[in-house]
Amino acid sequence: MTKNIFLFDSYALIEIVGGRENYLKYQDAIVLTTELNIFEVYFRMLEDFGEEKADFFLNNYWKYVKEIEPHIIQNAAKFKLKHKKRNVSMTDCIGYTLADHWCIPFLTGDKEFKDLPNVEFVK
Repeated sequence: MTKNIFLFDSYALIEIVGGRENYLKYQDAIVLTTELNIFEVYFRMLEDFGEEKADFFLNNYWKYVKEIEPHIIQNAAKFKLKHKKRNVSMTDCIGYTLADHWCIPFLTGDKEFKDLPNVEFVK
């Protein structure tokens, strides 16, 4: 059986790590993410739960980080400019662009992406 592959944004990572019911069906998915998303989640966990749990997350999820190539940065900046009124974060623009490049769904609960193509929106 082939597992589903998703680019997890920070929102999705926080929900999956937190064991949120709406994200349980993704616990066996193949996770891809970026260093920027890992930073955001690490910071949030450090703030909310302390260094030990944040380090545990970092050590267990770093293996899912994929490199951000220059063309992704270019396309993400163009996406951010095109969708400027949505007030989308730089990190999410990069993640969405990377997911699109790899032809995999961008998994998020961020409302800014709800109506965009190639998005698996879960609140």
